[in-house]
Amino acid sequence: MKTSFLVKNYNRKELSFKRGKGSYLYSSDGKKYLDFVQGIAVNSLGHAHPKLIKTIKDQSKKLWHVSNAFQIPEGEILAKKLCNKTFADYVMFQNSGAEATEAAIKIARRYFYSIGKPKKNRILCIKNSFHGRTLAAIYASGSKKMTEGFGPKVAGFDHFIFGDHESLKKKIKKNTAAIMVETIMGEGGIKVIPSWCLKELRKICNQKKILLVIDEVQSGISRSGDFFAFEDSKIKPDIVPIAKGIGGGFPIGAVLMNKKVAKTMTPGTHGSTFGGNPLAMAVGNTVLDIVSSKKFLNNVKSLSKYFISNLNKIKDEHPNLIKEIRGRGLLIGIQLYKDQTNFIKKLMDKKLLSIKAAENVIRILPPLNVKKKEIDLCLKIIRKTCQEI
Repeated sequence: MKTSFLVKNYNRKELSFKRGKGSYLYSSDGKKYLDFVQGIAVNSLGHAHPKLIKTIKDQSKKLWHVSNAFQIPEGEILAKKLCNKTFADYVMFQNSGAEATEAAIKIARRYFYSIGKPKKNRILCIKNSFHGRTLAAIYASGSKKMTEGFGPKVAGFDHFIFGDHESLKKKIKKNTAAIMVETIMGEGGIKVIPSWCLKELRKICNQKKILLVIDEVQSGISRSGDFFAFEDSKIKPDIVPIAKGIGGGFPIGAVLMNKKVAKTMTPGTHGSTFGGNPLAMAVGNTVLDIVSSKKFLNNVKSLSKYFISNLNKIKDEHPNLIKEIRGRGLLIGIQLYKDQTNFIKKLMDKKLLSIKAAENVIRILPPLNVKKKEIDLCLKIIRKTCQEI
């Protein structure tokens, strides 16, 4: 008998939730779970944060949606805050990470078109990266698995191997417009691009007179311990797509950019029906005010140091099971020697929620305001699971 009318494009677990609070989710049958998925690095302040509830309640009584045919003051305020906080001169709001990276690709190509170089339109990306699920984004990712069955191929993307700078340099051609990379590859296995490498990428882009696009959809908005993960390298990219954490669970995406590329996006070049709506912008302003403070960022760094240090102790206790602890801030990966599916199930049986990434990696993504005692509980469950396997 048919039990669901939803398309089966997700491999959903037999588990649903009726409410959440902070780091915890409560299932439909009343069980309490420590949620270290948080909507895949989306709920930056956990579930049901009181300030976000108040913001949504207050704004919902005033105005939800108009159109980008009119001024939206809440969006102007959020854009100003983001520009004052970062490298950016301008912001363009979207609804999701996929839309933001798609827009970033358009902006990079449009820039060269506007300066009389329309054939300079190819984007160079890391093979098996992840930039979203739109047609352009899956081909940007260079993943055979993601593109299978979705031909014809969307042209305009070239790929190099993670960590192979010689491969990267050889792939840059006369028609290369930009290099686009994730600072921390989330779906790709929590692989961090080191600061020296980001500096080298900026140097190469300057030398070749091409653009640097840094995808901070998953690693941005304080998750790394810096507001953006690339800030540790002291570089300035040209274009940065963001999403996930900026909405704290409410759908918001955006593209941050410098003046050079922004001036090419004239009226009619891009649009979004819902992007930058008043309700979303009100939420984004509240999230940003909380997560961008120095005190908040320092706390993320402190918790991360504690968390990763203790995970490495568990790794040392189980060297035949855990290969590596990866990540930065509260974007953490536990790489196993074997497939992680059974391990994740056993964690869930012990009421800890985690999620897969490539290379046998278990992603651990607590809210950024997680408590130390909740990290301790997570460590206890991971240690016990290691002992049982």
